[in-house]
Amino acid sequence: MEASVPEVDFQKLSEGEEWKKLREACEKYGIFRVINHPIQETLMKEMKSVVKFMHDLPLEIKMRNKSIIPDSGYIPPHPSSPLYEAMAIYDCHESPQALEDFFSQLDLPPHYRNIVKSYGKAIHDLASTIAKEMGKSLGIEDVDFKDWPFLLRTIKYNFSPENIGEMGVMLHSDTGFITLIQDDETVSGLELLDDSGLLKVVTPKSGSLLCVVGDVGHVWSNGKFWNARHRVICKETCTRYSFGVFMLAARDGIVEAHPKLAELNDGPRYRPFKYEDLREFRIVTGKRNAEVLDQYRIA
Repeated sequence: MEASVPEVDFQKLSEGEEWKKLREACEKYGIFRVINHPIQETLMKEMKSVVKFMHDLPLEIKMRNKSIIPDSGYIPPHPSSPLYEAMAIYDCHESPQALEDFFSQLDLPPHYRNIVKSYGKAIHDLASTIAKEMGKSLGIEDVDFKDWPFLLRTIKYNFSPENIGEMGVMLHSDTGFITLIQDDETVSGLELLDDSGLLKVVTPKSGSLLCVVGDVGHVWSNGKFWNARHRVICKETCTRYSFGVFMLAARDGIVEAHPKLAELNDGPRYRPFKYEDLREFRIVTGKRNAEVLDQYRIA
């Protein structure tokens, strides 16, 4: 069965009707496709070529991509996720040196470096704008999401004929505010858990970007935005690539409901906590679903 994934037209976000669609998508589904966005399709295709090149590098070179915060560097396949491999750059929009270090570690050719810089800036700016529009749909206009830490992440799923039906990545919710991802336009595998408890296929759509609300977005909105549960499963025998930005939490690392939203709902639904504690808890325990937020829930 195919998942119902709303589409939001970026060019129409100044219009009331599109704003309404954006809010409904965040509240009901926790996921939506962004169409008519400003990132050129040529740049999207070029970035996919760079991602393929990076993931084809020898293991000893990829291992140079070290984590700044847990799971923010190279993640090799391991027994619990044997088909999953990822690389990332932490906070590259705030620290140009982080980009240069990444380029040097992987010894990327100059042309590829320019593509990563252009794509990284474009998708960071787009994610920041989308987050701001999401806030405005709830009446919040005093938050500048451009300053929030981001991960620019690339993911490779090593699918082969013997892996059909196996898990690429387990059912989970993302930890951050939002994830803005360019999913593979030719290889499917992404599935969304709907409100009836059924897993449904998210069909790829070339030229679009997929925005997924995470745990921080759920808490920040005081439970209004839904943190979507999703997974990737091997359904085809082709290698699958996805990449984009993971907007994490506020720069000070404190995760809490926006004061105005807490006030409108007779107080916050969750007590404040540190983002690094949530991230660490999920890594240490192996628990990836949004239920990890229950420990912060106010009864």
